Amino acid sequence: MDLYEHQARQLFEEYGIVVPRAEVTDSSKKAREIARRLGGRVVVKAQVKTGGRGRAGGVKLAADPAATELTARHILGMDIKGHRVRTVMVAEPIDTVEEFYVAYALDRARGGFLAVASAQGGAEIEEVAARRPEAVARVPVDPAEGVTSSKAAEIATAAGLPPQTVDTLVRLWQVLVREDALLVEVNPLVRTRQGRIVALDGRITLDGNARFRQARWGTEHTEHDDPLEAAAAARGLTYVKLDGEVGVIGNGAGLVMSTLDVVAGHGARPATFLDIGADIGGGACARLMADGLSVVLSDPSVRSVLVNVFGGITACDTVAEGIVRVLDAVRLTKPLVVRLDGNNAARGRAILDERAHPLLEQAPTMDTAASRAAELARQG
Repeated sequence: MDLYEHQARQLFEEYGIVVPRAEVTDSSKKAREIARRLGGRVVVKAQVKTGGRGRAGGVKLAADPAATELTARHILGMDIKGHRVRTVMVAEPIDTVEEFYVAYALDRARGGFLAVASAQGGAEIEEVAARRPEAVARVPVDPAEGVTSSKAAEIATAAGLPPQTVDTLVRLWQVLVREDALLVEVNPLVRTRQGRIVALDGRITLDGNARFRQARWGTEHTEHDDPLEAAAAARGLTYVKLDGEVGVIGNGAGLVMSTLDVVAGHGARPATFLDIGADIGGGACARLMADGLSVVLSDPSVRSVLVNVFGGITACDTVAEGIVRVLDAVRLTKPLVVRLDGNNAARGRAILDERAHPLLEQAPTMDTAASRAAELARQG
């Protein structure tokens, strides 16, 4: 369950992390009033659950309250990657001297969490990670030990962050643990001319299985402007449309997130985040796999599809049955790479071998599967 930026900001503030003063509104006239309260010059930011807002024109600096009203009027109603902008956050501008990137993410493959940090944060962090992977530190975090001050100092040193960020790193970990989050990301985390460490933007993904403990976020009505997201939601799937060319399907949010990273590491961009769930068994699993694959294949931007499943309760043979169901029902026109491991993996692979579809191939590991999917996407 993704939070809006203003909701992430609210959590940061509750945990003592410094954030800019800001208010949220769905009215351009109220945006003007907020700007007046904040001192006149402000930043107007579209509130949508997707990245790339700045490049899409959804983040603008306004010089005064009148300009704020005009800017908010322009941003409200915009379509950003299929997401309609219904609210904006009006925030005070921050004079920065350095920008950093910090995130904690679930690493299901290692059975823990991963701290990802870089001294080169900002809008170009993805390009930095691709061009200069050594500039992005990846530090495993044992969930039993957590992020203490010493662990935070280790992360800061590995990433080249100033010592002043250590306290914020500890507090961000507290947000992740106490709020049942799978991902906590700040980009950018900045140092101001006065030496303050401020979280300018935030992204938080909560564990849907802990929704009963996070009821305050569950009352907001979710609308899907993207037809594929709406179709996936109607079928009980966790789906996010991305702006790449490799459709990614997996079981469990952590595994899917890791798969996205591995695909990107092989020079391709993920086109989808689709999680069929890690604790689904029997016929429901096969149905969800079939539904998920149908949704991803209907995306015109997808050039290849990667299915990465580690079987537990979600057994690999039922996943394979769902894939075969789709292959029997539709004409597959895009290459499909499947990696099955874990519970009933041998049986699942055999089911796919028996089907012997010319556009389907299997790979033994997540890395080889991602590499092949990326290669096929480039060829397509």
